Amino acid sequence: MTSPQHAAPPVRWWARGLIFENCACTLVCPGHMHFSQLCTHERCKGYWALRFDEGAFGDVPLAGTRAVIVFDTPQRMIDGGWVQALIIDRAATPAQREALDTLLTGRAGGPWEKLASFVGRQQPPEFRDIEIADEGATKRLSIAGRLKAAVSQIRGRDKSRPVLFENIFNQIHAPTQVIALGDTEYEDEAIVIHNSGSHGLFSHFDWAVGQ
Repeated sequence: MTSPQHAAPPVRWWARGLIFENCACTLVCPGHMHFSQLCTHERCKGYWALRFDEGAFGDVPLAGTRAVIVFDTPQRMIDGGWVQALIIDRAATPAQREALDTLLTGRAGGPWEKLASFVGRQQPPEFRDIEIADEGATKRLSIAGRLKAAVSQIRGRDKSRPVLFENIFNQIHAPTQVIALGDTEYEDEAIVIHNSGSHGLFSHFDWAVGQ
């Protein structure tokens, strides 16, 4: 057994890209503001979709990879016991699959380490075809045999600009986030989601550990 003094150093990694989400809450999800707030329904069910545009996990490049995290949480998310599923795009190489699994289940530090502390049941990762379409004001997501979803920015007073959250703290999103409404259909053995016209957001993430 490796002693703590001789434990392997943590992997240095960084990543930038697009993140968008939808959950069952009315706009805006109270849990998005803080996990101690009560969500709209008895269970908060939704997903985070991730498109990695740049990045590396150690020597493994992350650009071009995609992943989706699906969650089912109690009404007060800070209570923990989340059920979570990770789906990684089938096109990822074996090294990229391992890197994304390690990163997104919180075993490599960074923002996902904090979120992983609330997960009570992490399902084994799946590898499926993931399609992400970025149409500017609308982001679309499909996973063969699992999920179909979209989020679209809401209309503001000035129709030429999105409605934004500014200077908001969030573990995984950028400080500026576009407010949206979304629809989701998803089903696996543990989580079933039917969201319509509910809370959505998108932003561009920028994470780094050990850089």
